[in-house]
Amino acid sequence: MVSLDLRKISEAVSDFFIVCEAPSTVQVRAIADWVEAEVKRECGEKPYKHEGHGAGQWVLIDYVNVVVHVFLAETRKFYKLEEMWSDGVAEDENDAPVEAPTKVKKSAKTTKKTSTK
Repeated sequence: MVSLDLRKISEAVSDFFIVCEAPSTVQVRAIADWVEAEVKRECGEKPYKHEGHGAGQWVLIDYVNVVVHVFLAETRKFYKLEEMWSDGVAEDENDAPVEAPTKVKKSAKTTKKTSTK
C-alpha cells in the first residue's frame, strides 16, 4: 500500500490517494468493502462516490479529500497511478517515505561498445 500526498499539486483532484492491490477480483472487492466499513465505523463517513465494484479490477472509493484505489495487481501495473502522480510525496505501508517513481528518459545519444582483441 502506498499513500500519495497530493496537497502541493494544484491540479490534483484530492489531497491524498491511497493505492493498494490484491491478487484477485474477489480480494479487491473484499478490501474495498472493508475500507468502506472501517471508515464508516471509525469516522461515520460514507463515500461521496465509489466505482468499479462490479468488475473488481479497480475499485475507487472517493471521500473527496482522500481517494482510495484498490487495484487488481496487473491493473495497477498497467495504469501506473503512482507514476502519473509522481510529484506527490509517497509513503509506503510502513510510513517510511519512498521515492516517487521517476520516468526513465532515454538519451538521444547511444554509445556502442567496441571490443579490443
